[in-house]
Amino acid sequence: MKVSERYRQLVTDADQLIHTFAQQPDGMRIDRALGGLKKGHQELQEFYERVGEIPQFQLEAKLSPILLRVHAAIDRARVQYEDAEQDKEAEQIWNLEQQIYRLLNDL
Repeated sequence: MKVSERYRQLVTDADQLIHTFAQQPDGMRIDRALGGLKKGHQELQEFYERVGEIPQFQLEAKLSPILLRVHAAIDRARVQYEDAEQDKEAEQIWNLEQQIYRLLNDL
């Protein structure tokens, strides 16, 4: 799978995760963590259409800073879910983080 396809899949997966978490009942949902996920998704979304137009030799320079910022934002969300002992949600976020790691390693 090409980098642009993987990046777009990451955006889609983040969107689905946000949608799932936003529908949680008030006692389960952690609004601050959800805000972090939304912030990371918004940053990813900015390059959703343009990622396929970035020349191969510029991918690392363009995408690495974005992916690192997004990783930091969603990692904070994961920690908040772990602190609330919501391991299932923390694991879902961890899986998203792993997608980011793999994409960064392949740039």
